[in-house]
Amino acid sequence: MLPVPTVTIYAGDIIKESMLRLQAYPETFKARAAVIDAPLAMVGRSARRMLLPGEPVPVNAVDDPRLVSRGAPTQIVFEENGLFITTVGSPLQNGGLGELIRIRNSDTGRIILGTVMADGRVRTGDR
Repeated sequence: MLPVPTVTIYAGDIIKESMLRLQAYPETFKARAAVIDAPLAMVGRSARRMLLPGEPVPVNAVDDPRLVSRGAPTQIVFEENGLFITTVGSPLQNGGLGELIRIRNSDTGRIILGTVMADGRVRTGDR
């Protein structure tokens, strides 16, 4: 049994459990193709390309959702020894939860490293 979409899922869509169903395939099918074999491995993740109904989903067709997009203004949070500073920056790469990314401080032009937080802000400084 492999999870397959029940509807067309477009690139960038977040996959919900209601979009999936289990479908029977021969035991040898997984050996021929690297496909996802558990629905929970897809739920909450983002489709990297269009996924068709009834077709097994390749492992490389889903990705963690992006919380920070390259070039989109993002808040930078600096916290160290009780000092808390916020500013705006421009990410130089996309980032998901917990990823370390490079971001350009809009005020100074300096490139710094920060960790993407769940609310879409980038945290730098002492943790």
